[in-house]
Formats: sequence, structure tokens, C-alpha cells
Amino acid sequence: MSSIPPIEQSEAIGASANVLHSASVLLPLLYSDLRRLARRERYRVRAGETLRTTALIHEAYLKLHGTPLFNDRAHFLRASALAMRHILINHARDRIAAKRGGSATKLPLDLVEDVAVASDEILVEINEALMRLAALSPRLAQVVECRYFAGFDDAETAQALQLTDRTVRRDWVKARAWLRRELGRDPGAPDDGLNGAA
Repeated sequence: MSSIPPIEQSEAIGASANVLHSASVLLPLLYSDLRRLARRERYRVRAGETLRTTALIHEAYLKLHGTPLFNDRAHFLRASALAMRHILINHARDRIAAKRGGSATKLPLDLVEDVAVASDEILVEINEALMRLAALSPRLAQVVECRYFAGFDDAETAQALQLTDRTVRRDWVKARAWLRRELGRDPGAPDDGLNGAA
């Protein structure tokens, strides 16, 4: 992701702490950042063609439209990443429900192919584990949201959470270890995205 914040965007959205903006003002200014964030998240969770990048951005905007005001670019992008996370989790749950029958007509088992949608199940498991982590340590959960779901690097996460880079790196290591243990994952498992820097 590009370094936060580009000078012209900072000036356009008010770099000072006392200037607040609504989602409708920030969306056009930060659309390219949101598009990059949404594209990365769709690819990472293998959302497929049923949830396109533009649709994810627009659904996130609809979730954020009711939010009163945002402090700055980092606040808006973090809130957007959280909204996209919720949308992707709901999308994954819907696909899992559809995979398990949902409202479909029941067919004999010999006519149905076994289709694995492991990435959706992993995403839902990670989200549930993240909610448990948030109860234990909200800061670690926020670091995971920024690193894993928003795709921020150490510096972007540090800026978004107002922490030092070193604290972010330390928290990311702790959170990944806790999540791996909680999920019962082998540290070498490649599919969950928790093994390296996001």
C-alpha cells in the first residue's frame, strides 16, 4: 500500500485533528486506496466473482454512511477495512450455508459432488477467534484487523493505531501466535495467511 498519507490528500481531507469529514466527502478522495484495499482483500480471501471489488467498496460505504464523522484518512481507511471485513465474513457465511444446503432442494448424496470451500470456513474461524482475542486484548485484535484484514504494513498499522512500529511488530507476533494456537493451526500451514506478514 502507498505510504500514508500523500500530501495532497492530507491537505484535502484536513490533516489537523479538529477537522472532521463524513464518508461522502472522503469516499471520492480515497477511492483509489479503498479500491486497492478491497481488491487485496477479495484476492486474499478468494471471494470469487460473486462479490466484486466495486460492490465491496459500495457495501462498505453503505455501512459507513451512517457513521457521523471521521478524524482523518487513517481513521476512515481503518473503519473501511473493518466494514469490508464484516461484509466478507457475512459473504463467507452465506456461501458456507449455501454449500451445506441453505434453501436448496435436497438431492440424494450420490448425485452431489463434494466441493470444498475451505477458505470461507477459515475466514469465519479467524473472525470468531479474533472476537475472542478482542475480549482478551483489544489492541492485539486491532493490530490483526489492520495487518490481516486491511493489509496494512507495520508503519501504516502504527499510524492508524497511534503506536510505534516496534509495538506493532511485537503485537503482530503475539497475535499471530495466539490465533494459530486458538485455531489449532500448524505454524507451517500456508492457507490461513497468519504465517507471514500480511
